[in-house]
Amino acid sequence: MLDIFDILGPVMVGPSSSHTAGAVRIGSMARTLLGQTPKKARISLHGSFAETGLGHGTDRALIAGLLGMRPDDLRIPRSFTIAREEGLEFEFQEVQLKEAHPNTAVLELESADGGRLKLQASSVGGGRIHADSLDDIAVDFTGAFNTLIIHSLDISGELAEVTRTLSGGGVNIANMSLCRSRRGGQVLMVIETDEKVPLLLREQLRRIPHVETLSYYEKEDAYGA
Repeated sequence: MLDIFDILGPVMVGPSSSHTAGAVRIGSMARTLLGQTPKKARISLHGSFAETGLGHGTDRALIAGLLGMRPDDLRIPRSFTIAREEGLEFEFQEVQLKEAHPNTAVLELESADGGRLKLQASSVGGGRIHADSLDDIAVDFTGAFNTLIIHSLDISGELAEVTRTLSGGGVNIANMSLCRSRRGGQVLMVIETDEKVPLLLREQLRRIPHVETLSYYEKEDAYGA
């Protein structure tokens, strides 16, 4: 069954759901996973984003998302000015990526406290997005679910403890993927959930031994909006 937003498209500011609404969501996802508004951003545009993005306002939309705006925010066309007022330094460049979606952006962010994040994501139509790579590790999530990103050590029982904690908090796992650098090395867990993950439960997850960092992306109340 089609969702009404698959037919009508998202509520947004801008001429293109792919180049504008999707770009806002990419920026917003990167900001959320960083944990705060970045102070520096280097953004690389690939394919159609590089070729026609400026005319569609893709650059302003990405910066708007980094500032925490939604696709229907009337301030999107002024996002460059607002970013400078808030002390966000940013630059754009073009990049050629192998086997990437035509509407792809790579965002390399730095926060005021030195935190860093690199997100490669694509806008796949109708305002919907897909995360392809996080900190140079291949991932596969869309933001259509509430999403936990957990970095931990590859220790026996670690995943079981994470899933047990979520279950105990009444949170059901919809999708999950893991990637590790090597046996006994670093593990990246991407866990999509049906329910929102409360702050108290996230703090409980952070206290699990060997969990190094935890980021959380909460889907919009109406993802198509």
